Amino acid sequence: MIPRVVVAGTSSGAGKTTVACGLIGALRAAGHTVQGFKVGPDYIDPSYHALASGRPGRNLDAFLSGVELMAPLVRHGARDADIAVIEGVMGMFDGASGKGELASTAHVAKLLHAPVVLVVDANAMARSAAAIVHGYRTFDPEVDVAGVIFNRVGSDHHEELLREALADVGVPVLGALRRDERIAAPERHLGLVPAGEREDRTRTALCTLANAVARYADLGAIERMARAAPDLPGPAWSPEPTEEAVTGARIAIARGPAFSFHYEENLELLTAAGAQLAPFDPAADEELPDGAGALLLAGGFPEVFGDELEANRRMRAAIAALARAGRPILGECGGLLYLCETLDDRAMCGVLPVRGRMAGRLTLGYREATAATATPWLDAGATVRGHEFHYSSVDATDGAPAWTLSARGTKRREGIVAGAVQASYLHVHWAAHPDLALRFAQAAAA
Repeated sequence: MIPRVVVAGTSSGAGKTTVACGLIGALRAAGHTVQGFKVGPDYIDPSYHALASGRPGRNLDAFLSGVELMAPLVRHGARDADIAVIEGVMGMFDGASGKGELASTAHVAKLLHAPVVLVVDANAMARSAAAIVHGYRTFDPEVDVAGVIFNRVGSDHHEELLREALADVGVPVLGALRRDERIAAPERHLGLVPAGEREDRTRTALCTLANAVARYADLGAIERMARAAPDLPGPAWSPEPTEEAVTGARIAIARGPAFSFHYEENLELLTAAGAQLAPFDPAADEELPDGAGALLLAGGFPEVFGDELEANRRMRAAIAALARAGRPILGECGGLLYLCETLDDRAMCGVLPVRGRMAGRLTLGYREATAATATPWLDAGATVRGHEFHYSSVDATDGAPAWTLSARGTKRREGIVAGAVQASYLHVHWAAHPDLALRFAQAAAA
């Protein structure tokens, strides 16, 4: 295991992404090769890590991938890096439920034996910060809260008060970042706007963040803390298939601003299985990549780019033709909406006889999923773990369901299978299910 540090927060919005991206950028500017990770199923924060580090952003989710893969995934993703910066999710102890630690930042930090830098939003706060830090440090003694970085500090005097308050708590203050509107990232209904949608402005903000961390944080102390993390020997996760890789598989991968939600390991698994990945932008390109034998439509924001998707009639017709030809198509969340007849009355691909619409209520959570209908790459009855995160709904009443989803003692059918098309709201991290990638590649080559 390489040197590593976890950036945790007292809550969502405390400034984890601000500190993590600034730390990644500052370490990179100091000459280090840095790998960013995000605890949880988030797709957007890793897009900021990728720009800050120059390496693919990656996820660590103990629910989706299983606790046994946390360390192997770090060994794989951080290969050739000097240091790993692992951004937490929500508050440090928030996980899959309110009763246990599963999939929380604290859980992952313990699995990796990694020191934690706690980010505290110090706006309108002074001595009360000591009570917060004391509580987080003592709540679970197995979590190594090794330092604190205050965010949104108002002045030198404010910083002095905060440092005085923590003097007797036993946790060192590693930094105090000032309020700075230049580094505020715009938000949307699923969180931050993906970095790729405003890349130039994001790079400028990330540079400002890196400079702020270099100025207001003790970068040397954080490096020493990361390097003091104990060895954690073991194998790295590998995307290499256990069966022979296929030949002749070419998979069209929807990319661009409307479909940017990809887990890096999923793409690595497809490539290792022998598939050639052919990216395209459904909002801009008018034709599918030549020779595509299958299509992967990941999540994203088709509702934001609905006008562009509707205007691209040739691409919508090409995808409909691919479905009629019986080629495998997998649509996750945003991909499901794009395959509908309409999305908020704007014409989509019409592959599925359903209509999508944006709703005012968020559907969110982890799911135990059982395949309700077989596809060329998935047997009926197969089980996976996934998650949902969407503000939309579809009016699917007919057709074969894709999944039976279980959560908190309830079960429901979700998604649609039509021919070789599977479309649903379920996002699945394939690291724990490498056979899905191999079989999807085999179906593409068939």
